[in-house]
Amino acid sequence: EELDSGNLTLDTMITTSENASGMGGSQVFIDPFVEYRAEDMLKSVIMASANDASVALAEHISGSEKAFVAKMNKRANELGMNDTNYSNCTGLPAPEQYSCAKDSATVLKAVTGHETYHKYSTIWMDELTHLSGRKTELVNTNRLIRYYDGCDGGKTGSTNEAGCCLSASAKRNNMRLISVIVGAPN
Repeated sequence: EELDSGNLTLDTMITTSENASGMGGSQVFIDPFVEYRAEDMLKSVIMASANDASVALAEHISGSEKAFVAKMNKRANELGMNDTNYSNCTGLPAPEQYSCAKDSATVLKAVTGHETYHKYSTIWMDELTHLSGRKTELVNTNRLIRYYDGCDGGKTGSTNEAGCCLSASAKRNNMRLISVIVGAPN
């Protein structure tokens, strides 16, 4: 939505913070206090669920992750996601953060309406080249992209608290289906 509104371009340079570069979980190992193109950060988030890139984007767009999370919750409310409350932009566990399968499907439906999303969501493998020349391999965490005909997006997540989760989108013959699995053991 920030791209569509013109508030962000793929060529926008995003200066990373120490906070963003220190995120745990899935990451692309961004360097602190370095500029990356917004396109590289978006691709890292969409393909590799990169928490460090998520925080870097949030801080750039809203000034802080906290301010961005407020924007996320406002948008979730506008979409009718009544069983969701975000407390961070990464999906990492937090006591006051929750969602449900229906709301996960709702947000994926909204995201799949943006063509730029599909530019990255359908890539199986790529790489991020850092300013220093170091490279991080990007592998799409949604394996259905590679193995299920028509799969064009989605998001995976796995924590001890939530179990293994997947929201996936597939389109065939102008029909889009969205599936959400939460709390799977593996």
